[in-house]
Amino acid sequence: MIDLKFPVLICITLALFSCKKEKDPIVEVGPTGYVQYGTPYENVPATEDIIMYEVNLRAFSSAGNLQGVISRLSEIKALGINTIWLMPIYTEGVLNSVHSPYCVKNYKEVSAEYGSLEDLRQLTTLAHAQNMTVVLDWVANHTSWDNSWITAHPDWYTQDGNGNIVIPAGTNWNDVADLNFSNTEMRAEMIDAMKYWVLEANVDGFRCDYADGVPYSFWSEAITALRGIPNRNLIFLAEGSRADHYTAGFDMTYGWNFYTATQNCWGGTATSGLLSTNVTEYTSVPTGKHKIRFTTNHDESAWNSSPMTLYNGKLGALAASVPTIFMRGVPLIYSGQEVGRSSLQPFFTKSPINWNANQDMLLAYKNMLQFYSTSNAAKKGTLATFAGSSDVLCFQKAYGTDKVLIMVNARDSVVTYPIPTALQGTTWINAMDNSNITFATSQILTNYQYLILKNQ
Repeated sequence: MIDLKFPVLICITLALFSCKKEKDPIVEVGPTGYVQYGTPYENVPATEDIIMYEVNLRAFSSAGNLQGVISRLSEIKALGINTIWLMPIYTEGVLNSVHSPYCVKNYKEVSAEYGSLEDLRQLTTLAHAQNMTVVLDWVANHTSWDNSWITAHPDWYTQDGNGNIVIPAGTNWNDVADLNFSNTEMRAEMIDAMKYWVLEANVDGFRCDYADGVPYSFWSEAITALRGIPNRNLIFLAEGSRADHYTAGFDMTYGWNFYTATQNCWGGTATSGLLSTNVTEYTSVPTGKHKIRFTTNHDESAWNSSPMTLYNGKLGALAASVPTIFMRGVPLIYSGQEVGRSSLQPFFTKSPINWNANQDMLLAYKNMLQFYSTSNAAKKGTLATFAGSSDVLCFQKAYGTDKVLIMVNARDSVVTYPIPTALQGTTWINAMDNSNITFATSQILTNYQYLILKNQ
């Protein structure tokens, strides 16, 4: 007699395996009713290893949408990036609108301008496949005036003595209505919306807009809840400078003082000012947390000037990026910076980047960031600074036996830098071209020249 049980079991097992393989990898998660799309990304970088790239969708491609980013993921990766920050992708309000992506009408919907939820899922999936994380821009302080919360829950908003909903205090942001964080229902709904994107789009965290305008208690509650999602390691960046952001759970805050000091230094002040700002800015930063550092971002390039203007051209802009990347903190590159866009770059309107411009500058950024990404000394080494010139930055970072030495001429003129005694007679490898350099008693640096060196 033939035993049919074993073959039947094999068929059932194979059928189940086949069905599971063909279905999207979605797993039920949590009490929200949302589901985990895809597989949570396991290789989220430690904070000290993050290299962040900010995408202005309206400028990044001629289409100005998520597919425009998807088509250039390989180029972002080639730059040495491991974390992509997307500026707001949500449906935008039209009442009192200035066409700002920070005027959110629906926290749980991808704007048709940028694509669909499926497009965002494709972006996170493909980015993860290239070992890059994706964080969304979160706008917690305010909503648009035609957000459904306005009519359904007016008590979720800040009101004046006459019961009128108001704009954020101390601003001229007439296109948005200020949220009331004393309302527990609103807070719960806000956290729920943030969970939606982590689960349904498989994003890896948030850059939180105007974080200083939102109370500590909310950020603590929200970040605790989001970090409680099973099998997730999330990134949180606060656009703000409050020290309590770290206690609330943020990994990074903005290095505004370093940004200002860099402009001052390239404007002619002594390099010692930038070195001292590097120290003081980290005074209240806990171990494992960091400042994010930049020579521009979407606000600065839209309303102030581009790096090409701020730092006196291509050579100056590249040179200013060197201490921003290598001295300390998490480097941020803003889309278009790497090809030297010289005009202002708006984000209320479309203004596509010319990716064919300044390919020599793009190559220089690639060389810098790719070396930084592979060097533990560059990312987390102990810093030692050298004096001797008000025009030249000179510092060393050491991690174990690995050392990186940086020299940057902050002037648009030739400078002779007296080599510190400790460096005289030492030989280094230029990390940008693999040539050797041995220091005598002085080093001539041409206009805005920088040296990124590693030990032999």
